[in-house]
Amino acid sequence: MRLLPWTGADGKPCYLSSDDPHSPLSRLADDIEAAQLRSAEQVLAGAGAVLADAGAGERAVRFALTRAVESLEEVLRVAVSRGARAGATPRPD
Repeated sequence: MRLLPWTGADGKPCYLSSDDPHSPLSRLADDIEAAQLRSAEQVLAGAGAVLADAGAGERAVRFALTRAVESLEEVLRVAVSRGARAGATPRPD
């Protein structure tokens, strides 16, 4: 079972039951994971810039932290999914 990089409407994890890593849904999940990782790099750079700016206000810091938390959640989901597919023991939700 592959943990997908999105959740259901109820916020619960979604899984794919397929042995074909080249299925359309597997490829879509791969593309979304890649986009999430690219986005996390951008969020990290932006958050670093905000933290380096001594004049950044509370609103900017809160926005950067909110986006960083969202990105971290996505990156952790990707890591758990990839670890499980590589044979590692998945982290319980």
